[in-house]
Amino acid sequence: MDCSKGMLADQQHVLQCQRRSANYKPNIWKYDLLQSLATQYNEEEYKRQVEKLKEEVMCMFMEAVDLVAKLEFIDNIEKLGLANLFEMEIKEALDTIVAFKNNHPITEAGLYANALFFRLLRQHGFNISQDIFRGFTSKMGTFIKTTNCDTKAMLELLEASHLALEGENILIEAKAFSTGILKNITNSKNVENKVTKQLSHALELPLQWRVQWYDVKSHIHELESNDNTNSVLLKLAKLNFNMVQATHQNDLKEISRWWKNLCPVENLSFTRNRLVESYLWAVGVAFEPQHKSFRKWLTKAINFVLIIDDIYDIYGSLEELECFTNSVERWDDKEIQRLPECMKICFQAFYNTINEVAHEIQKEKGWKNSILPYLHKVWADFCKALLVEARWYNKSYTPTLDEYLENGLVSSSGPVLSLLAFFSVMEETTREELVDLLAKLIMNRPISQSRMVK
Repeated sequence: MDCSKGMLADQQHVLQCQRRSANYKPNIWKYDLLQSLATQYNEEEYKRQVEKLKEEVMCMFMEAVDLVAKLEFIDNIEKLGLANLFEMEIKEALDTIVAFKNNHPITEAGLYANALFFRLLRQHGFNISQDIFRGFTSKMGTFIKTTNCDTKAMLELLEASHLALEGENILIEAKAFSTGILKNITNSKNVENKVTKQLSHALELPLQWRVQWYDVKSHIHELESNDNTNSVLLKLAKLNFNMVQATHQNDLKEISRWWKNLCPVENLSFTRNRLVESYLWAVGVAFEPQHKSFRKWLTKAINFVLIIDDIYDIYGSLEELECFTNSVERWDDKEIQRLPECMKICFQAFYNTINEVAHEIQKEKGWKNSILPYLHKVWADFCKALLVEARWYNKSYTPTLDEYLENGLVSSSGPVLSLLAFFSVMEETTREELVDLLAKLIMNRPISQSRMVK
């Protein structure tokens, strides 16, 4: 649509008194507070301590000969947020365990061992069948009641059941069976408070659904309370936790400086100022120190998703939103001169940031070709999907469920964030064939005209 400068000028004058507001709560994370974050765990002395403790833990991989002991050791390492320090050791240990299992069925090791074995192997992408639990079920397919006295086994069976694939009925039965027993145990008056808390935690959300990094601290406290705690592993977990937290604090200070220098927040008072929350979301996706750049890029993208979403949902008139969408689709900042000042500021900051992110990814990965066309395409699709919803609102149109879901797939920002994550972690060896696939899936996918309300 051709944006008429005169028409927009007249409408902007009227709209200043008619702009909607979501009445968002003010941002609680002040710039000075973020810049004041300080920690001692950036010092080299702590890095040396970690390396020394890592060597001791590596030796423990060799010492853990018993199948269950090795599985529990790997499980503890992952729950404590240490898996990135022992990726090779974990892979080799699991490969060895799988090879052993192929020649020595472990059904006789008990339900707990089988459930732990199943969960860890399936989490790591091994092709492990639900039939491993068939030996614990009756001919009718129900789990045998004699196993219900083992709280530890039931807890592990519940966690394993949440990794079920479609049609895996044994695991569906396992979930119902273990859930019922664990709820009865939780409600019993003869159970220690510590056990009740552990079971309630698992029943509320399984490991598979939790954000790993934000669960690490509770696992450290749980390990501390055990009588047979591995002191070396516990010490490493605490030290690593503090050092990773220090990395996150430094990241946040850097990102807050970027945002303060890029965009005056007072000009975007209608929108959510959620930079810290955006960063915490990115930490949940990849907390490891080596993913610093990924967290930075993802935080910037999430921040602009929120701001642009508020422009379409709250601030802009339909004519302004059409102009904004055209500017994004053409990737041209000349059109924005016809928009309100705050939308100009937003577009310019957004435009510069996405160009910068594309350049940084290309430089860091050492790629010859720019990924900007792909990022531009998903952002343009995102804005066009938001424009569809703005038109629905403007016309008081109620979409069908299919229309809503089809458009929501894009307006949810899933493709934007997924593509950025894809490029951020992709290795050069897989790039060529996958980029060809992306060209087919993304570059040639238009926004369905059936969703547009004329």
